[in-house]
Amino acid sequence: MRCPFCQFPDNRVLESRSAESGHSVRRRRECLRCGRRFTTYERIEFVPVVVLKRSGERESFDRSKLLQGIVTACEKTGIPHPQLETIVDEIEAELQQRSAREVSSNEIGELVLKHLQNLNEVAYIRFASVHRQFKGIRDFVETLDHLQSSGDPVSLDARQVDEIEQSQEVETPSMSHS
Repeated sequence: MRCPFCQFPDNRVLESRSAESGHSVRRRRECLRCGRRFTTYERIEFVPVVVLKRSGERESFDRSKLLQGIVTACEKTGIPHPQLETIVDEIEAELQQRSAREVSSNEIGELVLKHLQNLNEVAYIRFASVHRQFKGIRDFVETLDHLQSSGDPVSLDARQVDEIEQSQEVETPSMSHS
C-alpha cells in the first residue's frame, strides 16, 4: 500500500475496525517515511456487475453513484446517512447474488423504490419522479395512487407536498443510473 502523499510503499497499521455493516475493514495507517496518516478500506472483490443504461450503453456498477441519487432523493427528510448506505449495501448484495452479471438501470431504480416506499413517501416520490421520468402532475398523482393502493397509508401534509414540488424544480440526473 503506497502512501497517497509521498508514494512510499511502507506503512504501519495503527487501527483496524469493521466498516460498512461488516462488509469491509477500515484501516488507519501511518507512512514510515513522511509520517502522515491515511485511511484505507478493504472489501471483498466481487465479480463486476454491468449496468445496461437506457441509452443502450454499458457501464460498471458504481455504488457511489447510486448512493448519491438516494442521498439527493432523501435530502431534508431526516433519514440518517448510515441508513442510506445500508440501502445501497443491500441493493449491491442483491445484485451480487444474481447469476446474471448484467442488470438494467431500470431494475436498479425499482430496487431503490422498493426500499424507499416503506422508508419515506417524499423520498420515494422524488426518486420516482427522476427514475420514471415524470412529465407532469398526472405522473405524481398516479404514483401517489399506487402508493395508497399498495396498502401503505400515504398521508402527505402540505409541507411534504411543497417538498415534492420543490424537488421537481431542481431535478438532478444523478438520481438515475441511466
